[in-house]
Amino acid sequence: MKTKDFDYDLPQELIAQRPADRRENSRLMVLDRGRGSIEHMHFYDVVDHLEKGDCLVVNDSKVLPARLKGKKEPTGANVEFLLVKNLQGDVWESMVRPGKRLKPGDKVDFGSGLFAEIIDYMDGGTRKVRFRYEGEFFPLLEKVGLVPLPPYIERDSDTDDKERYQTVYARKEGSVAAPTAGLHFTKEIMEKAEAKGVSIVRVELHVGIGTFRPVSAENIEEHHMHLEEYFVSEDAAKKINETKKNGGRVIAVGTTSVRTLESAAHIVNDGGAGKAISETGATADEVYELRPGRGETDIFIYPGYRFKLVDGLITNFHLPRSTLLMLVSAFYSKDKILEAYREAVDKGYRFFSYGDAMLIK
Repeated sequence: MKTKDFDYDLPQELIAQRPADRRENSRLMVLDRGRGSIEHMHFYDVVDHLEKGDCLVVNDSKVLPARLKGKKEPTGANVEFLLVKNLQGDVWESMVRPGKRLKPGDKVDFGSGLFAEIIDYMDGGTRKVRFRYEGEFFPLLEKVGLVPLPPYIERDSDTDDKERYQTVYARKEGSVAAPTAGLHFTKEIMEKAEAKGVSIVRVELHVGIGTFRPVSAENIEEHHMHLEEYFVSEDAAKKINETKKNGGRVIAVGTTSVRTLESAAHIVNDGGAGKAISETGATADEVYELRPGRGETDIFIYPGYRFKLVDGLITNFHLPRSTLLMLVSAFYSKDKILEAYREAVDKGYRFFSYGDAMLIK
């Protein structure tokens, strides 16, 4: 399967540079796989498409103010860090810019008493760095760090982004990008869903460096995903498994929730055939449950994959040739998704992180 098969034309002016005036005022495209239909509405209508007994699964990872601008010592040259992953204690993996200027032993001053030293090179061009500071790290990071807006948002982050590039249910720091499908939710929408009999379950996947890396391979099967950490609690697994047993739908909010659920699924019934778990997901007669615990995943979902647990998906409109577009195409069909994207372009939908939403049911 070719990467170019997941390309589409997108006018530059449809790439959202700022969020909608209110979270719930984003537009919502609803794709009904059973009917093959497309409807156009707003995100505040999303509860109308949920049913009693459904389970919404959200990723409550919190975005770090992970972009740091500092001065290289002693030259004073401008440098920039993007924190990727906490390795241990005060040691982090970080993207650095300009990379040629930062070698092991170099030191950087970020102001407000926060310093870093380059320890070593890492795979993929990142660096292992050790921070030095007084007090507590995360409050200091909140003070000096910037929201790590993606590169297609062509402006510096501001104070509004500290609120709007974060879901209302974000809880534990660890992501370098927002699980953007969740940005449309308000506390009121979540309360309305629960009042309808929809359960809301939290899982955790810290969005890593892979979200910034395009698919460069000509054949998508040759692309390798970056490892990301996830966590599923005992309570979350119990509620999701009960939903499946009771005939309810498991609706993932965002591709990160999908990747968590599909990575933590394990087989409980193979249809009596003694089949091994397929790398392409479930077959029609297999039954899966969600296994609680902590783990790492590099799962890459593209057309041909059979989903184990996910019955519905709320997501944004994704970049051409991206792994996210491939995942969404696997959930419905590549041709149907690209058809929907063309209609979204024609109707002036807003794309990417701060853009509009899609519900596939």
